[in-house]
Formats: sequence, structure tokens, C-alpha cells
Amino acid sequence: MGLAKSEMFTKEQNEIAVLAKAFAHPARVAILQHLFKINTCICGDLVNEIGLAQPTISQHLKELKNLGLIKGNVEGTSVCYCIDMEKWGAMKTIMTAFLDQDLKATQCC
Repeated sequence: MGLAKSEMFTKEQNEIAVLAKAFAHPARVAILQHLFKINTCICGDLVNEIGLAQPTISQHLKELKNLGLIKGNVEGTSVCYCIDMEKWGAMKTIMTAFLDQDLKATQCC
């Protein structure tokens, strides 16, 4: 979505679209699932866990970090990642409201 076109939409619509990018690739979904499963910060074994090359994993981590869903802390020569629970909670609120629209809708067809 181009910058000029995004201003045609509400702040909420743009925010939902940005957050949905987290789930737009199965590697990002796998990374998030793994971070929740281990319930701790992870420093580098995502390559073995996910099965993708390090540069690919790094790109997906960068995207998730830019979205604010994960945090990264430098430990020695590694960056350790974990879920940003505050941002995750905010995303859940926004996405749940969006996905629950059908609860108020009536059947049209």
C-alpha cells in the first residue's frame, strides 16, 4: 500500500493492515509460535528450529521487531528475542475487535 493511498483509510484500518503483516508469512508465524512455546528469550537457535537460512530468519525477525511484536536485547555477540507482551496484548485487542465484527452482523445471503 503506497503512502498516498494509506491516508485514505482510518488510523484503525491502517493499524490492522500493519499488524496483519505479522501473519503474512508462515516463517513469522513459526517464529512467534516458537517464542511462545519456549516462553523465554531466544538467542540464535531459530535457524535450527525453523529450518531457514540465517539471513532469512534475520529478515523475519527484523519485520516482527519493526511491528513491535518482539523485543531484542544484545547479549554478547547475539541478539536475544522474546515476545513483547504489552504490544501482543494491544494487537489482540485490535484484531479481536476486527474479527468479532461478524457477531453483530446479520446474515445477508
